[in-house]
Amino acid sequence: MRSPRFIQLLALLAFAAAPSFAEDWPMWGGKPERNMVSTEKGIPRTWDIGANENVKWSAEIGSQSYGNPVVAGGKVFVGTNNQLERNPKITGDQGVMMVFDEKTGEFLWQMTHAKLESGRVNDWPEQGVCSSPAVADGIVYYLSSRAELMALDVEGFRDGENDGPFTEEEFTSEFDGDVIWKLDLFNDLGVFPHNMAATSPLIVGDLIFVNTSNGVDESHSNIPSPRSPSFLAVNRKTGEILWEDASPGENILHGQWSSPGYGTIGGVEQAIFAGGDGWLRSFEPQTGKILWQFDVNPKDSEWKQGRGDRNNIIATPVVFDNKVFIAVGQDPEHGEGVGHLYAVDGTKRGDITESGLAWRHPFRRTISTVAISDGVVYAANFSGFLHALDLKTGELLWEHDLLAAVWGSPYIVDGKVLIGDEDGDIAVLQAGKTHELLSEVNMGNSVYSTPVVANGVLYIMTRSRLYAIAQK
Repeated sequence: MRSPRFIQLLALLAFAAAPSFAEDWPMWGGKPERNMVSTEKGIPRTWDIGANENVKWSAEIGSQSYGNPVVAGGKVFVGTNNQLERNPKITGDQGVMMVFDEKTGEFLWQMTHAKLESGRVNDWPEQGVCSSPAVADGIVYYLSSRAELMALDVEGFRDGENDGPFTEEEFTSEFDGDVIWKLDLFNDLGVFPHNMAATSPLIVGDLIFVNTSNGVDESHSNIPSPRSPSFLAVNRKTGEILWEDASPGENILHGQWSSPGYGTIGGVEQAIFAGGDGWLRSFEPQTGKILWQFDVNPKDSEWKQGRGDRNNIIATPVVFDNKVFIAVGQDPEHGEGVGHLYAVDGTKRGDITESGLAWRHPFRRTISTVAISDGVVYAANFSGFLHALDLKTGELLWEHDLLAAVWGSPYIVDGKVLIGDEDGDIAVLQAGKTHELLSEVNMGNSVYSTPVVANGVLYIMTRSRLYAIAQK
């Protein structure tokens, strides 16, 4: 018979080995505030995909994949393209939302979207679904490559049911997606996405918030639909529009590819949108009334199609400590250039460009979202530098050179900062005010996405493959 002391030791070891605060990662940023921080423990600091060390499973996806995986209800959802052609009946260039079993990596089902007939001006070739989805109550929401806000049953047609009110799916095998409703922003609202509809929807209660991706035409000087909405609040159960806003109007610089954020600031709930005119705006979530707006560019800056110093906002606003944190940049095709990282006091009202500036950090252009933990703001730029800044002052604490362009965002978990780059390297750094590189792992292909953790497993998506990493 084993002694009570031995049983107690076994219990302690089991508790130490189990992941703390295991939970799903159901949307871009994990939670509405969009702060890329996980409370889980026991995440490995290194792995080897060639030797299968600490690799739980991997799955082939398309050839172009962005955003981050979303994990909810025992499934993993990723946006990609149709290069793999999992369904022999669905061939050619398509946008794809692909779904896998969380435990085994088994392919479950997919939803495909044919390219818009208007071509690359609205729907760039070979680029699939760039939106990271959001999952709630058995429904997965995302923006398709055709600029459709989609609501799908997470079971697809595997459950043998065609959930409505939409019941006109062309493909209904057990490997196909089951549409509940969809809102066509391109055909029904006149939205003109520039090159790609690429925004990740945000769920708060019964509402879903989305940037529409409305932008310029191929001349880069004309805005075909300035009165079409740039921001939407939609009833996520019915697909009905609660309110819409077209504030950027004639001032859209290029495209609108940011995703909305949300939080309670000064006791007031706020929906935060980044506009294609370079202004950050806060809205009353239920009414669409503007609470404040903030110009993220110096007044003397100029937009010159990649050559100037006036920038878009492609990163997602993060709400933390009554402030909104945002960094600015341009289309990666425009290359490197001058940018800024801002902390904005969201308790102010009206035009708060001056009154709401908590601090500004000189930065390079970026499309990355910040992550905040233990008094440190982590921000990466397209030039390949990860900055750690003091939360209160914006003072630079340290920087790390990844030696390659960064498209994804820093992610904080288990006392570590993870970030991927275009060379396919994942850097694992010690979180905190002192710079220390713990490890660097090459994934064999470019990493344009952001690593995430759910239920004790680290998920990394390269351009063409999805990996589930766990301590063995």
